[in-house]
Amino acid sequence: MDVNNLSRFKLAEYPTPIHFLKTLTTAFDGPDIYMKRDDLISLGMGGNKVRKLEFLIGEALEHRKDTLVTAGGIQSNHCRLTAASARRAGLDCHLVLNGAPPDTPNGNLLLDHLFGAHIHYCDRKDRDSMLYQVADELAENGKKPYVIPVGGSNSTGCAGRPGVRCDSRPGSI
Repeated sequence: MDVNNLSRFKLAEYPTPIHFLKTLTTAFDGPDIYMKRDDLISLGMGGNKVRKLEFLIGEALEHRKDTLVTAGGIQSNHCRLTAASARRAGLDCHLVLNGAPPDTPNGNLLLDHLFGAHIHYCDRKDRDSMLYQVADELAENGKKPYVIPVGGSNSTGCAGRPGVRCDSRPGSI
């Protein structure tokens, strides 16, 4: 798969910095240790999932979808960044989160709310089926949902992983 031929919705500024970790390198007596600072990506408090979401949202927009639907844990970084990305792209966002609603949202869940995501809670064992149930209900109500698997892990999301070649051959990732 040639990522240059895929639809993409720009969400962040690249490249993010790479820092040499001198103290950690010394503590382990080498080899040189570096850290890629994707936490400094400017969207939604940062994180590497933004790279995948650029391609996933690009595909959603190409197919004229108006709502993103994804799932994860109640403090999911992927869900937080999906909610932030949806807001940036002008799309609605529905998150299926395993767990019960807390009395007071905090952390990523608070950010999900601030980004305008609609939250659906469920037991972990029901999360995958609920993801598609929510999408089906949205479609029945005239929305055009685009389902993103947990973590954005599919062939489209794969295009956002630096240094990974994605093509249609099984086992090529």
